[in-house]
Amino acid sequence: MRRTPAALIPLAAVASLAALAVPVGAVPQEPAAAAAAPAEPVRFATFNASLNRAVEGELVADLSTPDDQQAQNVAETIQRVDPDVVLINEFDYAPEAVDLFRDNYLEVSHHGSTPVDYPYAFIAPSNTGVPSGFDLNNNGQVGGGDDAFGFGLFPGQYGMVVYSKYPIDTDGVRTFQRFLWKDMPGALLPDDPATAAPADWYSPQEQAVLRLSSKSHWDLPIEIGRRTVHFLVSHPTPPTFDGAEDRNGTRNHDEIRFWADYVSGPARSRYLYDDAGVRGGLRPGSTFVIAGDQNADPEDGDSVDGAVLQLLDHPLVDSRFAPSSAGAPEAAALQGGANLTQTGDPDLDTADFADGAPGNLRVDYVLPSRRLKVLGGGVFWPATTDPLYRLTGAYPFPTSDHRMVWLDVR
Repeated sequence: MRRTPAALIPLAAVASLAALAVPVGAVPQEPAAAAAAPAEPVRFATFNASLNRAVEGELVADLSTPDDQQAQNVAETIQRVDPDVVLINEFDYAPEAVDLFRDNYLEVSHHGSTPVDYPYAFIAPSNTGVPSGFDLNNNGQVGGGDDAFGFGLFPGQYGMVVYSKYPIDTDGVRTFQRFLWKDMPGALLPDDPATAAPADWYSPQEQAVLRLSSKSHWDLPIEIGRRTVHFLVSHPTPPTFDGAEDRNGTRNHDEIRFWADYVSGPARSRYLYDDAGVRGGLRPGSTFVIAGDQNADPEDGDSVDGAVLQLLDHPLVDSRFAPSSAGAPEAAALQGGANLTQTGDPDLDTADFADGAPGNLRVDYVLPSRRLKVLGGGVFWPATTDPLYRLTGAYPFPTSDHRMVWLDVR
């Protein structure tokens, strides 16, 4: 399916967001289509596709031709699952790359797969690689990825993008890139174990500028017929790569908590403010889907105890259906190691951390509100006997160390 590449359209209707967000391909929808309810279930998906690159501009260069093998694998994976709305984590912030990936990869067949057309997309800046100006890791030096607002070697590395077959209400988009961690009541601000004072890993000056989101948190209203589904997407920091202060583990916990508070109503969400200065969370009664690489397993791994249970056990979230695959339990058995001592169900794993501890984990989620009817879903992790196993493979992975997760809802 070919078409004229969509133009980059600024959010002119939301002046305070114009410098922060660039929706891509905001193609007007015909009134008849807007009024119709979808005849089929809607498939929401998340995929940490590892489309990040080592230097700024490299992703645009790689996607400028149709020849990048990893990008071909990512596109084919998406085509095989064919989600209607998909979040891609670890997609460097480069608005030009959105159309390049769409035109050169998603709309091109790979190994006989059916091309997929996404007329709507959204990308916005990420905190990764944005210098903080402070020594956040307390190593005596200022600079580098560890001292950025979110770990990254350049601004926007490890960012994210959303592609959609349904219109995105760009006027209603909310981003929370600049929300400060200290402004979350009861925040788990890390403690320096070498001092007697509590929660003092970050100085008062650092806390005054430190943002909660390691990338960003987005509320994207997706217009599906006459209904609006809020696609709530993020990518919390891994709860590792720190010390006894557990600064990444506590941040991961609170990044996940953000959505738990956001959907809970005014009593819990009134403290939140978006990048336009609008306060509060999601309007009560709204329909939503929370998606992303949460970097937290409910039973295993290094995350703070109960971190992802803030969502899985939330009364407004339907987590009764857990997507699974044939390849995940096979991989856990073949790899052994840390997988042998885990307590979680390997059928539900979504990430292959075959290089040792902590073993394979369930860290990627698509979690709908209870107002939606869940019809099914899965994890794209084929068994070794499946011809599509070539898309997941073994370390070093041909595509990503994460697997696409999807859910069908009505």
